[in-house]
Amino acid sequence: MQWTRYHDAEKFASIAEPIVMKQEDVFSLFLGVLQAIKQGKYKNPFLATVEEGNDILAIVQMTPPHPLNVVIVNESRMEEVIAFLIHNLVASNVEVPGVISLKPWASLFASEWCTTTGQQQKLLMDQGLYRLDEVDDSLQLSPGEWRFATEEDSPLIEEWITLFEEDTHLPKSPQSTVKERAATFIAAREIFLWVNGGEVVSMMKKARPTENSVTISLVFTPKAERKKGYARTMVLEGSKELLKDYQFCVLYTDMLNPTSNKIYQEIGYKRIADSVHIGFTEC
Repeated sequence: MQWTRYHDAEKFASIAEPIVMKQEDVFSLFLGVLQAIKQGKYKNPFLATVEEGNDILAIVQMTPPHPLNVVIVNESRMEEVIAFLIHNLVASNVEVPGVISLKPWASLFASEWCTTTGQQQKLLMDQGLYRLDEVDDSLQLSPGEWRFATEEDSPLIEEWITLFEEDTHLPKSPQSTVKERAATFIAAREIFLWVNGGEVVSMMKKARPTENSVTISLVFTPKAERKKGYARTMVLEGSKELLKDYQFCVLYTDMLNPTSNKIYQEIGYKRIADSVHIGFTEC
């Protein structure tokens, strides 16, 4: 086996895209991030392949400080491929803050990584991956209507991003980063808001668009407005709008939150895979 690192995103994409496009829904995260890398939205991305002869055994990418995303192409050789990959990452002094991938792949990688490096692993998110091709229009909607967020909404969006990170146990982003992210999302018309009686009560975000698909993320309703159906209605109406331009939508859910999994299935989302995000820390 050998591994190859790429500094040319287009060259890496010429190898990786045909692989992930075979299951575009399952590998939507990898594909969506790769599109952003090609557009220059990430600095110093890590891109690599594990190969044997003319066969690609694995592809990996990372946009620090985000986790390493691993796709195992030949699952029959998963153990030796992961061991080989970790050996080269360590030998090359590549810092890996965590791993995100399909559950069996990420779990094995995390176990082997911690054995090799002496670091500890921490489960950050046990996720279900869902796909939507058609919205169930028979559902009763909560009162209100959706609109795109505007600059006037920036303080609220910034507050909700921080609260979302707390709810999902993600590392807290610096306020300057949150402010920058909110401004970027709003300018790109990626934030959808549900408004009832003049009050913004829920939001969602359009993320990682590709030619065929788009991801729903950052679904948030403040505690005072929960259990009123706003999140379900926001995602239903937002997804319906996005399906005008894309063949299907995907989203990740927290498997420890049965409520969110239930409401997405009611809308028409179907579970297609299990994913896990594991972080690494020093002992």
